[in-house]
Amino acid sequence: MTDAKTYPATGPMTLSANITLYEPTRALLEGAVTSDLVRFAFAGLKNAHAGFKDMLRKTKYDISEMAIATCLQAHEFGKPFSLLPVVVLGRFQHHCIGYNTAVHPHLAPADLAGKTVGVRSYTQTTGLWVRGILQNDYGLDPDTVKWLCFDKPHVEEYTDPPSVIWGDPAKDPVNMLLDGEVDASVLGMNMPKDPRVRPLIENPHETALEWYRREQFVPPNHYIIVPNALCDQRPDIVREAWRMLAESRRAAKPEGDIDAWPLGIEANRRALEGAIKYATQQHMITKPVRIEDLFHPLVREIAA
Repeated sequence: MTDAKTYPATGPMTLSANITLYEPTRALLEGAVTSDLVRFAFAGLKNAHAGFKDMLRKTKYDISEMAIATCLQAHEFGKPFSLLPVVVLGRFQHHCIGYNTAVHPHLAPADLAGKTVGVRSYTQTTGLWVRGILQNDYGLDPDTVKWLCFDKPHVEEYTDPPSVIWGDPAKDPVNMLLDGEVDASVLGMNMPKDPRVRPLIENPHETALEWYRREQFVPPNHYIIVPNALCDQRPDIVREAWRMLAESRRAAKPEGDIDAWPLGIEANRRALEGAIKYATQQHMITKPVRIEDLFHPLVREIAA
């Protein structure tokens, strides 16, 4: 287990932060939200997930983005961190799995049984949502698919399920899709603009909107976490960091009437319930988590 860090007992603090630029964090990173008590020393990583392992294993940062799938696994293995209920990256996921029409002129979700799907990591949150949608809306059992992965889990105690196989480290899911070496790939923002690549789910954007009307949330990818030790030792710092995050989020204006960046525990409850359901189904956690247990008592007080 990660050793608890000791923080200064009083006074202003500069928090080492693995937080990257999205609309909800823009005001914070660009200095429009400031404080006399809290400053952030941003790590400057191109992709926040590059710092997740060091956060969970070494507490390298005082505050960090974290994928919700990894948050749930970290909680199950007793990692001493608290979720902060602000979504910094959320999006619909129906368009995030594609296939190569040069290999399969037509492919439907049910056709994936017995086939191989490339994905960066089994525990990647985009994969969590895509598999959950395929299972619960299209009847595909994820255990009947071979998931060709490249990255190990961020939570070192977790063991991937038997459906995971490992790809050549010199390759990646994008190139393997284009080269016809996998039947489909979960790619998210890396989906290639290639005329051969087609979404597995037909009319993904319209289908996602129908899903939203039923489920009433946009699937979250990244939240923020803080060490429990910071909550225990410096509640004033956590309160101020939360204020700054909330102010930055409120400065971001969602397009239309769909909010992909909900703020607060209750506003995130349906999304968290969905992630917990899918993670349990997919053997990413062994049993459902009580929502309140993801949050330190201080966070439950300030971020309801």
